[in-house]
Amino acid sequence: MKGKDSISIKNRKASFEYSFLDKYIAGMQLYGTEIKSIRESQANINDAYCSFTGTELFVKSLHIGEYKQGSYNNHQPKRDRKLLLNRTELEKLRYQLKDKGLTIVPLRLFINEKGLAKLEIALAKGKKVFDKREDLKKRDLERETMRKF
Repeated sequence: MKGKDSISIKNRKASFEYSFLDKYIAGMQLYGTEIKSIRESQANINDAYCSFTGTELFVKSLHIGEYKQGSYNNHQPKRDRKLLLNRTELEKLRYQLKDKGLTIVPLRLFINEKGLAKLEIALAKGKKVFDKREDLKKRDLERETMRKF
């Protein structure tokens, strides 16, 4: 079996598309077959996003593949999953989302040292096209300087 620290599924596209203002670590309500699939790295968070339903925060379009040994009680791969945060954190996020152009983006799905699945989320603002170009230029310059040394 893999070590508990080895599972970390990242959303690489998020850092290119958004600039992050604030980061949070949230727990998730999962079924048994979902956590088993996550431990087998059968998850994809590239298309996932977070939104409020009432006073609760949910992650949507998070794909967790079906567990191979799961029987008739296997889970639906793209169901909405409730995120577990403190009430003060939820209210802070809800208040900040009222600003135009802000969204909540999942960054990383991992298993902590206690064996629980956690989702790192960020309050983010979308980048403009010229911001993305600047990031690409910086990355290219860093690569060039690393090659010279």
